[in-house]
Amino acid sequence: MLRKLTGNPNCKNGSCPTLWGTEGEKNYIVQGHVVTDPEQLAQLDLPEGETAVLVPAAMLEEYFRAQR
Repeated sequence: MLRKLTGNPNCKNGSCPTLWGTEGEKNYIVQGHVVTDPEQLAQLDLPEGETAVLVPAAMLEEYFRAQR
């Protein structure tokens, strides 16, 4: 089961980048906008089966601030 840890604090439409925790908090799932810029993807050199998503800095900052 997934647990919502934090979302984009600037989200206005309800379906925005979100950080999720997995059962037992052993892994995280990041919901964000898929990176499609060919230059950025080339720099990442992603292996088969992986993708990259953009995550607003404010979302992660809010999560880590809450963990202190």
